[in-house]
Amino acid sequence: MKTLKKTKLTIALSAAIIGTSAASMAQAESVTQALTSGKASVDMRLRYESVDQDASDASALTLRTLLAYETGSVNGFSAKIEMEDNRIVMGQGDYTVGPTGYNLGEHSVIADPEHTELDQGYIQYKSDGFTAKLGRQVITMDGHRFIGHVGWRNDRQTFDGLSAQFSVSEDLTLKYAYIDQRNRIFAEAADIDAKDHLFNASYKTAIGMLTGYGYLLEMDNGTENALDTFGVSLKGATKAGDTKVTYAVEYASQSNETATTDFSTDYLNLEVGAVFSGVTAKIGYEVLGSDDGMKGFATPLATLHKFNGWADLFLGTPNEGLVDTSFTIAGKALGGGWTVVYHNFEADSSSATVDDLGSELDISYGKKYGKHYSAGIKYAAYSAGDIKVDTDKVWVWVGAKF
Repeated sequence: MKTLKKTKLTIALSAAIIGTSAASMAQAESVTQALTSGKASVDMRLRYESVDQDASDASALTLRTLLAYETGSVNGFSAKIEMEDNRIVMGQGDYTVGPTGYNLGEHSVIADPEHTELDQGYIQYKSDGFTAKLGRQVITMDGHRFIGHVGWRNDRQTFDGLSAQFSVSEDLTLKYAYIDQRNRIFAEAADIDAKDHLFNASYKTAIGMLTGYGYLLEMDNGTENALDTFGVSLKGATKAGDTKVTYAVEYASQSNETATTDFSTDYLNLEVGAVFSGVTAKIGYEVLGSDDGMKGFATPLATLHKFNGWADLFLGTPNEGLVDTSFTIAGKALGGGWTVVYHNFEADSSSATVDDLGSELDISYGKKYGKHYSAGIKYAAYSAGDIKVDTDKVWVWVGAKF
């Protein structure tokens, strides 16, 4: 009898061990399959850029390469790693990158340092409308106006931290991110330790997308430097006969507190457009306000090249603030897309010496060739007002993605 009991126990234990081993082997096989069945990609861009400014100029021919591998999924978990490299081609590197010390003071600025670094490296969990990422990642919100990746530059902006997105329903989406390092566009020379909290909620209404946000930024450098922005926007479209009418309105308030100062500024953006016969025309009125000429409204994590002129003369808002009245027209030609933008810049809070902030004309044309290739040309001409200098910039590029 005892022998029979021992035999049954041995069989039960063996079955349990075999079952556990089989489950472990199956799990290991799933992980192995996820790691080996992922997707590799490459993104290359060869670009020439020239800058012509009063008493200074610059030129650069650079090749930016992104190499990425994204694994398959196991129980909702996956991972991605992406390396980024930028090289000067054929010795054409007559430009300055201030934070890195490259050619300091010798030329105008082209913010594309030579570098090789980890662009993204994160673990992702995804299930039932919920997505979370932990690690180095791209984070963008609401068209890049406040939170963007600055993908125009060769070292795009990424963030170290945790992000989450939850689609509560087809109409309501909630987003949150905590950032503990901002990886800026100057390789590692200007990365910033941070304690940033990003909150964003969007709801699809009958008249457009309604979005509310709170971006609480703070550099983790032992000083008091809170930059808190709270805002709301509505973006939508309607039909007027055969014409599509687009509209957008946005308002935000910002407080900037340090140990010795406390500034408060406002942001306003109004835009109306029309799409007819394949052409899009828009009028925009954007105000980055000023606190009595002492401090201007700031968007330090934005894709700034996208806004206030491609010549990048207003990457930092002047203390007097900035009023940007813009006119945009865009369409299709020869299989590609063209855009023309005119900006008129003024101070929000004029002083005796600063009122007219100049004007700018921007023109671009880009085209895709098949599934993998693209090319483009872009021009920006800024005419100075009471501050800044006359600036002309030209870009020509070709790209390939696989």
